[in-house]
Amino acid sequence: MASTTREEPHASQIVASASQLVNMEAKMVVATCPDHCQQLKDMLTKEDPSTMVVVMASGNKTSTPKPPSPVMDPRLLAAACSGSFHDLESLLNGEDRRGTSYGAIRSSARHPASGDEESFLSESLLDTRTIGGDTVLHAIATHSNGEDFFNKDGLVNRKAKNLLFVQNTRGDTPLHCAARVGNVQMVSRLIDLAREEGGNANRVKDLLETENKKKWTALHEAVRIGNNDIVKLFMQEDSQLASFPKGGESPLYLAILLEEKIIAESLYEMSGDDLSYSGPNGQNALHAAVLRDKGLTEMLLGWNNALTIQQDDNGSTPLHLCISVVAGSRPISAHKTRMTRRSTSLLLLKANPDALYLADNDGSFPIHVAAAALVDATDVIKGFLKESPSCIGLCDARGRTFIHVLFDKKPTWPIDYTCGKQLPTWILNMQDNDGNTALHLAVQSGNLRMLCSLLNNGDVHLNLTNDEGETPLDIARRNLPKRFVYNQRTEEIIDVALSFAGAKCGINRRGYLKENDIVQARQDEIDTMENVKEGTQSLCIGSVIIATMTFGAAFAMPGGYRADDHTNGGTPTLAGRYTFDAFILANALAFTFSTMATICLMISGSPLYSLNVRANNLSMAFHCLSVSITSLVAAFALGTYMLLAPVAHKTAIAVCAMSFLIYLYQNVQLAEICSLLIAPCCRRVRIVWTFPVAAFTFVVCILFNIIGPK
Repeated sequence: MASTTREEPHASQIVASASQLVNMEAKMVVATCPDHCQQLKDMLTKEDPSTMVVVMASGNKTSTPKPPSPVMDPRLLAAACSGSFHDLESLLNGEDRRGTSYGAIRSSARHPASGDEESFLSESLLDTRTIGGDTVLHAIATHSNGEDFFNKDGLVNRKAKNLLFVQNTRGDTPLHCAARVGNVQMVSRLIDLAREEGGNANRVKDLLETENKKKWTALHEAVRIGNNDIVKLFMQEDSQLASFPKGGESPLYLAILLEEKIIAESLYEMSGDDLSYSGPNGQNALHAAVLRDKGLTEMLLGWNNALTIQQDDNGSTPLHLCISVVAGSRPISAHKTRMTRRSTSLLLLKANPDALYLADNDGSFPIHVAAAALVDATDVIKGFLKESPSCIGLCDARGRTFIHVLFDKKPTWPIDYTCGKQLPTWILNMQDNDGNTALHLAVQSGNLRMLCSLLNNGDVHLNLTNDEGETPLDIARRNLPKRFVYNQRTEEIIDVALSFAGAKCGINRRGYLKENDIVQARQDEIDTMENVKEGTQSLCIGSVIIATMTFGAAFAMPGGYRADDHTNGGTPTLAGRYTFDAFILANALAFTFSTMATICLMISGSPLYSLNVRANNLSMAFHCLSVSITSLVAAFALGTYMLLAPVAHKTAIAVCAMSFLIYLYQNVQLAEICSLLIAPCCRRVRIVWTFPVAAFTFVVCILFNIIGPK
C-alpha cells in the first residue's frame, strides 16, 4: 500500500519549480511495489490542487522490470510477416479481410492526450514490439519488398520513419533485417525513407553506420550472405562504411573469412583509402587469408604490404598463423595442406622478409612455430633458411633454437635433415637457458629415432652438461625404471646406446640425495605399486587361459586313441613319432610355464608380501608367460603338421610358416631398434666391433627374452 513517511529518500528526487513561490501543504507518498502505482495515480487525481504531492519510487529491487513497450499481438505480427499491405491496413482499421473485429487488440492501446482517437490507437499498435524487440517495421523489412507499404501515404509509411532507427534486443535495425535476407528492394526503400526524413543529409549515413551488439553494420549482413548488389548499394551511399567498426571485425575481414573475393574487391574499389582491414582479437584480413586461399593472400599483399608485420592479441603475425596449420588425418588432405602452407609462407616472406624476425608474446619466432608443427616442416624450414640464413640462430624466450623445439615436440620427418651436414655444427650443440642441448632433450623425451639421428652426426657432443650438471647419459640413467628391466624398453636401449657410443656421466657425487630425490623416491614407490596392480590383473587372465588350453590338449590327443582290445589300449595312436614327442614336450612346457606364471601373479597380487617381492614375481611372471606363449605356438604348429603331413604336406608346411610369423612379431620391435642403432654406432665406434656386438645382442635377446628384476 501507499504509505506516508518522513524518512530521507534514497532515490533521485523530483523537484518542481514554478515561476513564483507558493505556500502550500506537502505530502510524501512512496510506492513499495508495482501494484501500488495505480493507487498512486488515483490518489493524485483526487488530491486538492492546492496540495503539493512529492512522489518517489521505492528502493526495493525485487520486482521484475516491465518491458519498455507493450508486447505485440500475434495477429499484428502475422499480418506484418505476411508481406501483405492490405492485411495490415485492415487490421489497423479495426477488422481483417474476413470482417472480424480486432477491438481486443485496439483496446490495449493507450488513450490519446488529444486528437483523433482512431488514429492514435492505430499508431499505438505500431509502437508494440515482439519478445525479441522487433517492431512492425522489422517484420516488414524481413518479409516484404515494401512496394505497397511505402508508396501509399498511409499510416505505416508515416510511422516507419519513426521506427527506422529502432533496434531490437540484438541491436538490429530494420535495415539489418532487410540486408540479412538479401532484400535489395526493401534495402533501397529504407534508404530512401531515411533520405526523405526531415531533409537531413546525414540521416542516411547515420542509418548505414548503426551497429548492432556484435558491432556489425548492415554492410556486414550483406557480406555474410554474399550479396554484392547490396554491398555496392551501401558503398555508393557511404564510401566510408567499410571502415566500421573502428575496432573488431571489419566487412573486408568477413569477406576474406567467407572467401568472397568479388565482394572484397568491391569494398576495396569503392572505399578508396578509407578501408578497414581489422578483425577480431587484434587480427587483420591477412590472418584470415593465409588460412583460406593463396589467391586472397596475393590480393591483400598487393593492396597493403604492411599487413604482414601486424600482430594480433597473441603477438602472432600472419606468418605465424600460416605455418602453424595442422594437416588433416587423410594423406591426400595432409599433402595438399603442406603444399599450400609452404607456398603461402614463402609468398609472405617474399613480400616482407622482416616478418621472419617478429616474435609472438611467448617469444617464438616463425621458425620456432614451424618446428613445433605436428606435420612435416622440412620444406618450410628450408625455405626460411634459404630466404634468410641468419634466422637459424634465433632463440625464443627460453633460449631455444628451432632445433630444441624440434626435439622437444617429437616430430619425425625433419630430424634427418636437421641432424645432417646441411646445418652448421654449432647450432646442434647450442644450449638453452637451462643448459640443455638437443641431445639432452632427445634423451629426456625418450625418442630413440631422434637420438639415433644425433648420434649419427659425429660433430654432436655427447658430454656437455646442463645447469644441473647432467650429461645426456645422466638423464638416461635417471629415466631408467627403478624395479623393472626389459630388453625392448626404450629407456634401456637409450642407456645402452649412449654407453656404447662413448658417452660419459657428469662430474657429480654419486648417491648424494637431494630433497627432490627423496620426494621422487616416494613417488616411485607409489608408481611401482600401481604398476604391480595393473600388471597382475592384465597378465593373470592370459596365464590362466594358456594353462587351461594346454591342460585340455594333454587329454585330447591328435589322431585319437587305440582300442581297448589292443596291446596298448587307450594310448595315443600317433605315439612314437618324433613330431608327436615334440608336440607333447612343447605342450608340457606351455602348461608348466603358464602355471608358474599364475603362481607368480598370485604372489605379486597379494598384499602379504613386500613390494620388492611382488615386483620380482611380476617380472618373473612376464618371463614365464612369454615362454609359455612361444611353446604354445610351437605345439600348435607341430600338432597341425603331424596330422596333415601324411596327406597334405605343403599345407602343413604353410601352417608352420604362418605360426612362425607370431614369433617374429613378438620381436619385431627389437629388430627395428637394432636397425636404428647400427648406423650411428658404426659412426661412433669401429665397424669391426659394431656388427658382431649387434648380432650377438639380437640373438641373445630373441633366444632368452631377457627380463628380470633390477
